[in-house]
Amino acid sequence: MKIKTISGAALIVSLITLFCVVIGVILGHLFDAAYWWSGILFAFGCGLVLFFSTKEVISNFFIQRIKPLYRVVLGRDIKTAELTAELERFPNTERSVTAELNHWAEQNQKEIARLKENEKYRKEFVGNVSHEIKTPIFNIQGYISTLLDGGMNDPTILRRYLERSEKSIDRLINITNDLEAISKLESNVLNLNYERFDIAALTRNIVDTIEFEATKRQITINVGWESSQPYPPVWVKADCYYIEQVLINLIINSIRYGNEGGCTTIKFIDLFDKVLIEVRDNGRGIAKEDIPRVFERFYRTDKGRSREQGGTGLGLSIVKHVLEAHGETINLRSELGVGSTFSFTLSKS
Repeated sequence: MKIKTISGAALIVSLITLFCVVIGVILGHLFDAAYWWSGILFAFGCGLVLFFSTKEVISNFFIQRIKPLYRVVLGRDIKTAELTAELERFPNTERSVTAELNHWAEQNQKEIARLKENEKYRKEFVGNVSHEIKTPIFNIQGYISTLLDGGMNDPTILRRYLERSEKSIDRLINITNDLEAISKLESNVLNLNYERFDIAALTRNIVDTIEFEATKRQITINVGWESSQPYPPVWVKADCYYIEQVLINLIINSIRYGNEGGCTTIKFIDLFDKVLIEVRDNGRGIAKEDIPRVFERFYRTDKGRSREQGGTGLGLSIVKHVLEAHGETINLRSELGVGSTFSFTLSKS
C-alpha cells in the first residue's frame, strides 16, 4: 500500500487505533472483569500493535515521499524494497538522506558550472575562428575584385595583389592545419612515436632553419649560454616530430614578440629523471592577468601586432596539447618589460 500524503498516514493510524479499541470492547464483554490480568495483556498487545503498525505506516509514507528524489539522484527506477533496505543500513535515516541529497546537489552544481564554462568557451572559440578566417577571406575577395575591375591590366598591381592573395591563402592553410592538429590532440587519436633523440641537436637544427627570421629582427639565439660554444648532447625519450613542433612554436614566438636586437636563450637543465627545457626571451613580457589565458586557442595579448607577425593564434595551444599528450605540462614566467620564460620537462632516455 502506497501512502502519499500526511492525511493518508494519519487516517490509517486512526483506523488501526479504532480497530484495537473495538476489539477491546468486544473482549470486555466476553471476559469477566475479574480477570484483571487479561486487561493488562490486552493493553500490552495493543501497544505492540500500535507501535509496529505506526512505524510501518510512517516508514511507508517516508519512503514514498523520498522515492522520487532517489530516482533522480541514482538515475534509475529504484524499487520500494531496495530503498527500504538501503535506508535500514544507516542508523540515522534523516542524516543519511540529507547527506546523499546534498552530495548530489553539489555534484550537479559543479557539472552545471562546468557546462556553463564550456558553453562560454565554445561561443568564444566559434567567434574567434570566424574572425580569424574572415580576415584573409575578405582580403582575397578585395584583391580579386580589384583585379577583375581592371587592375589586372596593370602588371605591377596584378603581381602585387596576387602575392597578397597568396599570403592570405597561406594564412588560411596554416589556420586549417593548426585546427586539425588541435582536433587530433584533443580527441586522443594521436599516436605518439616515442624514440631516443638528442634534443640539443634538434634545437640547433631548428635555430639554423629559422635563422633568417631572427636576423630580420636582429635577435640572437643561444642554445645554452653562448651560441659560439657547442652544447653537449641531451638525450630524451619522446615523439621527436611533435617536440620539434613545440620548440619551433616557442622559439618563433620569442622572435616575433621579443625586442629587436634582443636575445633568445634555450637551456637544458638536469632534473633527476627529467630534463627541463627553457625558452627565454628579453622581450616586453606578458601582463599578469593574461598569463592564465595565453594557452587558449586564438587568445592574443596584442591582437593587432600578432596578426601583423603572421601567427594563427593556435601555436601555444598546440604546444600545451602536445606536452599533455606526453604526460607533461608547460609553465610560463613573465614580467612586463623584462621578458618571458616558457619551460617544460621531458623524460630522460
